[in-house]
Amino acid sequence: MKNYLFALSAATAVMLSACGSNTAKVSETMREPYITVKNGSLQGVKDDSILVFKGIPYAQPPVGENRWRAPQPVSNWQGIKDATDYGNDCAQKPFPSDAAPLGKEPAEDCLYANVWAPQKEEGKHPVVVWIHGGGYINGGASPATYDGSEFARAGVVFVSFNYRLGRFGFFAHPALSAANEGPLGNYGYQDQIAAMKWVQENIEAFGGDKNQVTVMGESAGGGSVHNLLQTPSAQGTFHRAIIMSGGGRTLAGKRYLDKGTNTHPSLEQIGINFAEKHGIKGTDEKALTALRSLPADDIVDGFNLMDLFSPKKDGELPTFGGPVNDGEIVLGDPQTMMKQGQVAKVPVMVGATSQDIGFASYPDKEALFASFGKFAEDAKQAYDPTGKADLKTLITNVAQDRYMQEPSRFVAQQMTRMGQNAYLYRYDYVAENIRDGQGALHASEIPFFFKTENVKYPDATQQDRAAADLVFHYVVNFIKNGDPNRPDQPEWKPYDDKQDNIMMFTMNATALHEQDPWVKRLNAVQKATEAN
Repeated sequence: MKNYLFALSAATAVMLSACGSNTAKVSETMREPYITVKNGSLQGVKDDSILVFKGIPYAQPPVGENRWRAPQPVSNWQGIKDATDYGNDCAQKPFPSDAAPLGKEPAEDCLYANVWAPQKEEGKHPVVVWIHGGGYINGGASPATYDGSEFARAGVVFVSFNYRLGRFGFFAHPALSAANEGPLGNYGYQDQIAAMKWVQENIEAFGGDKNQVTVMGESAGGGSVHNLLQTPSAQGTFHRAIIMSGGGRTLAGKRYLDKGTNTHPSLEQIGINFAEKHGIKGTDEKALTALRSLPADDIVDGFNLMDLFSPKKDGELPTFGGPVNDGEIVLGDPQTMMKQGQVAKVPVMVGATSQDIGFASYPDKEALFASFGKFAEDAKQAYDPTGKADLKTLITNVAQDRYMQEPSRFVAQQMTRMGQNAYLYRYDYVAENIRDGQGALHASEIPFFFKTENVKYPDATQQDRAAADLVFHYVVNFIKNGDPNRPDQPEWKPYDDKQDNIMMFTMNATALHEQDPWVKRLNAVQKATEAN
């Protein structure tokens, strides 16, 4: 591995210990490991056969005048910066039922990356960059479930990072537009691009191969991967993609900076609604100064992911909009960009859990199947051929198929048509001690993909560990080779439209490659979707 400073004289140690407050307090017998990146030197931690560096700034703190600006380059630092603990997760209001509870206090100063690397120095290692989910409102890189140690032990350099969330990450206002300070609206996406570029500039110092980078994300992180596939400024920063429960058609909806309707207001109008709620009126420089002067807690405003699903009061105006089609960072919805071939041509692994999320409400079966238009009969035959299925189950199945299952297959279809291998999966395994008869819920596959099942489930069983070993090795092989296969596991073939094939990760901790058993369901959804 390059740039290690494994031996420093006592005199150098004393000199460095006197450096500025933003550097590590270095003892006379300085601990290994040390590494030098573009902006300065870092001290991390040796953990068995791996090296860990946390809390590395990849952009300046997005506070004060940098609030609602593109991420600004990091200044060089003197001495050795402590990189032994996570930086703050990005400002948010956590919620108790989060599948991956934060490990650090949220704060507005949060643009930090973390690296786990193999200790071996020979050769360059493939890299995977993780983008966390949380609906663009919650989440962070610090949850123990997202620990990258097992990837490093498997010979992969693992990178995670924070990006701005909620109104810090996705916000517009006419005063911001008038200031003309750079790309508007999608500040969280701009952070992601900056992090990917940081990897390109620095990952070789950790023994990583900048020409063999896989980007991997789940839920909003998967939606973020879709955006990285299309946005011009991210091209060349990655070479493979893993999309976990990331949709693939219009996951984030369609919203624009300065045009909208009463039911779908523009992001600027949402910004005006938020500003007026806090007593800020006007669209001039004074209004922008007032917005940037609001305490961080006022920007969070007691809002978290659960509030998206709370019933709205009559006349209540939205104050959060999420990602926006700005024409520069987001050029269009994933479905359109895929169909037009305006995405990076890279191999993909894509799929969803067997009981994934979806949102719908219908008073009866007739209304549910009527939503399929002229394909209503196809839907009946696919979902309820005997007419005996209960309404709640039908709504759940249709909703998750529209939101996650069929869009994942759509991505596999489109990437295949662009000449790329696409490995489609459905994850059905549930930890033995929490089974309740349902399938795998949204985000429940992450501990198995990361091989952190013992962290998420301290009472993990032998079968749980086998399930994690199975999928983890497929993921690692894909990161290393763009192909998940290895000789000692069932063959996972690239998606083929004629075969409708899928890799099923079953409740028995096995991998079963077969024709998708839900093919009729997904065909009905696809026909209705594309007819509209």
